[in-house]
Amino acid sequence: MVYKKDMFYPYNMLPFILIIVYTAIFHLQKLVFFLAFCTPLAISLKEMGLSDGMDLSLPSEPLMAGIMLLYIFNELSSRITDKKFINHPVTVLIVIQLSWMFITSLTSTEVAISLKYLVSRLWFIFSCYIIMPHLFQNKKNIIKFVYCYAVALALVVFYTVIQHAKFNFNDKAADWVVSPFYNDHTAYGAALAMFIPIMMCFVFMKSISKFLRVLALALFFLFVFAIILSFARAGWLSLIVACSIFATLILRIKFRTILFTLIIFGSIFYVFQTEIFIALGRNNTDAEGSFSNNIESVSNISTDASNLERLNRWSCAIRMWKDKPVLGWGPGTYMFKYAPYQLSSEKTIISTNFGTNGNAHSEYLGPLSEQGILGLLIVVGILLYCTSLGYRLVYTVAEPEIRILVIGLFLGLMTYFVHGFLNNFLDTDKLSLPFWSFLAALVSIDLYYQKKEKAAKLKI
Repeated sequence: MVYKKDMFYPYNMLPFILIIVYTAIFHLQKLVFFLAFCTPLAISLKEMGLSDGMDLSLPSEPLMAGIMLLYIFNELSSRITDKKFINHPVTVLIVIQLSWMFITSLTSTEVAISLKYLVSRLWFIFSCYIIMPHLFQNKKNIIKFVYCYAVALALVVFYTVIQHAKFNFNDKAADWVVSPFYNDHTAYGAALAMFIPIMMCFVFMKSISKFLRVLALALFFLFVFAIILSFARAGWLSLIVACSIFATLILRIKFRTILFTLIIFGSIFYVFQTEIFIALGRNNTDAEGSFSNNIESVSNISTDASNLERLNRWSCAIRMWKDKPVLGWGPGTYMFKYAPYQLSSEKTIISTNFGTNGNAHSEYLGPLSEQGILGLLIVVGILLYCTSLGYRLVYTVAEPEIRILVIGLFLGLMTYFVHGFLNNFLDTDKLSLPFWSFLAALVSIDLYYQKKEKAAKLKI
């Protein structure tokens, strides 16, 4: 079999597969940690040149699918899911989202594509969210899980920096030197942004070993260095917003106050949108050259091709929604259907009719076009409740060490919610794993860790 070319790789994968199956049956916890470690290092079939059609990230996505099947089997045989977790509002919102995705998949313009998209979302959620409370009831497991991903991400950073150095850290090269591990620099930047806050918080957690705290500090500086070299402007913006949120936590400002303030600013923007867009139109700084140029180009909607292409994709999503406002075009179909909705006046030098260069570039407008108005409302509901949950936990968790952990997880999660306004990566394993697992960690802390009110009652 070794000499049969078409069987060489499957044959040599057999020992690895048998080890994975054994670990899944007898040591599932270790397999979940391994999943966290291998996800940043996973390579897709397209990157390996083994597929031109359906893509799959190896070994992470097969592992996720296997964990999902194993969990479903255990649930059917012995009912292992905690009812408190099932009834938690975050879980309820996720179930509602999956149910609506199933309905819109059946009414989709491309049923096969939508069902494949739904299945992949299921294995992301089962392996990265549903199974996690069993692991995260122990604080040490949350820390270990985060480190598993962060250390592997550091290996990707070393590889990327070495590759980037060959091109004198050119901003154009930053887009593709992250290959084969990430499909572009924006996804890479989003992952780095999620782990920068949690690494800094680990530095201040006295309950973990000195070695791990020093490692966290080293990873923090490494990730900050890497995100600067990534030229991922959305990642930079998300960290700025995370710092602003941290300031509100320090000042103990309530979430409803912040929400009310945002509504006021949103209303002001709506009233003066014409004047604001005219002012933004005067900025013609392109994302080229120096770091300062990239910062200034964030608000350039007159000449920056990347920004203009986002506006083009967003406009297409809104036009698609207007044609199918209730059920949408079907999950995962945007990239196959948006081309006729492009206007010649909005096209850019990087526009395409073949669904390349990303989808709708928004975690909010994408569901709007694919799943109708309810798809958008569910995503907004998840955003609002998760933000409210993060603020509540920071203010009510009894143990100071857990509060520091909550801050890191919450700020990391918020970097992705901010990033979601400019890009969408929850259809990939690289960002789905940290996003859903961070959310599962917050839910676990909400359910299984002592709050200040309960602690006060126990003292009485």
